[in-house]
Amino acid sequence: MTAIILAAGYATRMYPLTLNFPKPLLEVGGKRIIDWLLDDLESSGVERTVVVSNHKFIDQFEAWGKERKNVTVLDDGSEDNDHRLGAVKDIEFAIEKAHINDDIVVLAGDNVLDFSLSSFIEYGRKKNASCIMRHEEKDMDKLRKTGVIVIDENEKVMEMEEKPKEPKSIWAVPPFYYYIKEDAKLINEGISSGCGTDAPGSFVSWLVKRRPVYAYVMKGKRFDVGSIEGYEKIKKEYKGITIK
Repeated sequence: MTAIILAAGYATRMYPLTLNFPKPLLEVGGKRIIDWLLDDLESSGVERTVVVSNHKFIDQFEAWGKERKNVTVLDDGSEDNDHRLGAVKDIEFAIEKAHINDDIVVLAGDNVLDFSLSSFIEYGRKKNASCIMRHEEKDMDKLRKTGVIVIDENEKVMEMEEKPKEPKSIWAVPPFYYYIKEDAKLINEGISSGCGTDAPGSFVSWLVKRRPVYAYVMKGKRFDVGSIEGYEKIKKEYKGITIK
């Protein structure tokens, strides 16, 4: 299994802290954010990780990557927020550039979790199908800013919409995705067919109309490192990942 960590963003909401430094390399709880994720992925049976950065921060990621085993760092070529490729195209880029022909786990590199991804990966393996995560969210304003799904009684995703004006459920989707290799190969077709490319869940919205996708209930909390104030708070409170 291969993991793709999306780390090509510019974190403009956290300027000036991230003006010249990538958010995934910031430290929380004595470790870089991306190292928390990578250590957990490795303990969950992921053999290889591909990190997609941008041209602005590639030197910093490459220097970090030299400290890690089985990590490939890629430069997607973008140099500023206005010309970024978008998450879905970064996934496509990683698959093609790193010659990935495997089941994959895709996640955003700026997430801080208090739970392990191991049970999510195991869920995908048991289903033998692509899977996403879901968590209950009753705040309508927050639902309008994320992906929202409709599921059936078997946890199969019937519909997914990114940032809906009128959310159809309370099931919000965080940026963690498990794709079997047969579905990962469809990403080129999805982009060619006009699926959105900015939000990573846009491919899922296209995929659920063609292939079975299941929704796993998130077993802990995801901390949003979205502001300098939020980052300072997380640094004080975060205790690390536990197995859940």
